[in-house]
Amino acid sequence: MTASESSITIARAAAKAAADKIAQDIVALDVSERLALADVFLIASAPSERQVNAIVDGIEEELAKQDLRPVRREGRSGGRWVLLDYSDIVIHVQHEEDRVFYALERLWKDCPVVDLQLGDDASAKAAAGSETE
Repeated sequence: MTASESSITIARAAAKAAADKIAQDIVALDVSERLALADVFLIASAPSERQVNAIVDGIEEELAKQDLRPVRREGRSGGRWVLLDYSDIVIHVQHEEDRVFYALERLWKDCPVVDLQLGDDASAKAAAGSETE
């Protein structure tokens, strides 16, 4: 069993929105074989609480255009780790220090990586953002 095409499409839209807000290290993992409650975990990070919240705002705005609203949102007030639960997609936007500490990719290392099709443009934006911080 692999992630559904609709889940992957939503993850790509969320990843693009995160990249537009200069998110760093955007990764999507297909967790469908390990979890019954989600198909994809999307993970992104930022160097400050303010940027974490800006990335979250960008993702929510983009997915709202597709009439998608999170069924659950956690961590918004702290801005260190915000979780957006869209049922089939769970989005984690973390402060870069928390991302290193909790190492979600290491916990889910057996799960396949989803090709987000961000291209070089988004990668260049993310690299430029990390250089300016």
